[in-house]
Amino acid sequence: MTYTNSELMVVSAARELTDDDSVLVGIGMPNLACNVAKRTHAPGLQMTYESGTIGSNPESPPLSIGDPGLASGALSIEPMTNSFNYYLQANRLDVGFLGGAQIDKHGNINSTVIGDYDDPIVRLPGSGGACEIACHVDRTLVVTPHSERRFPEEVDFITSPGFVGGREGRRELGLEGGPEAIITDLAVCRFDEAGEMYVDSLHPEATREEVRENTGWEIAFADDVKTTPEPDEEELRIIREDLDPDGQYTGRSE
Repeated sequence: MTYTNSELMVVSAARELTDDDSVLVGIGMPNLACNVAKRTHAPGLQMTYESGTIGSNPESPPLSIGDPGLASGALSIEPMTNSFNYYLQANRLDVGFLGGAQIDKHGNINSTVIGDYDDPIVRLPGSGGACEIACHVDRTLVVTPHSERRFPEEVDFITSPGFVGGREGRRELGLEGGPEAIITDLAVCRFDEAGEMYVDSLHPEATREEVRENTGWEIAFADDVKTTPEPDEEELRIIREDLDPDGQYTGRSE
């Protein structure tokens, strides 16, 4: 069965989630991934959105974190401050999805500026809740296209800390957890014992050369690099019929 790179990214992200996870969901492909997981192998997945809906179970994809559909069937509806204070900052959430303009070899994310902070080439939207998510969940996941511009060796500004300069750097800040996987349109990347990104699996048709050409440092590959498993028919049906029938996020149309 044919599928788009975006559909493969969504399914790969969904497979990172387990039945007993609680996850702070983002909009777009992270939302699709969480809903695919909940409708397949992780029915007990607890989805929380920044707006304050705890245990959401939306029947259709939300347009934003403030979509009223997130409240229907939710276990609890809290003020946004409570969702951060009582759930996120209290370390009650297992997984968070993040994104940004730059991600470096230690999983640090920049969503603040491109270039010098005081005289930037581009000023970006900033952190929002991303820094708190990166600091307080057990595992962070990133779903993003793979390009050299997006993957520099070192970000221009650390908005959301990964392993900082290595795993010890994160521990020195008093932070536990950290980035678990970076899922791109070429590969699934993870982090070694030193806290540096490496390629764990290559997507079908992707090559090592493509990954090297689109990464800003000499990225390592696992000794036993795998081929990323393809989506199955049920996962694709859920995406195409239930979650993204217009192909808004996955590049397909009816």
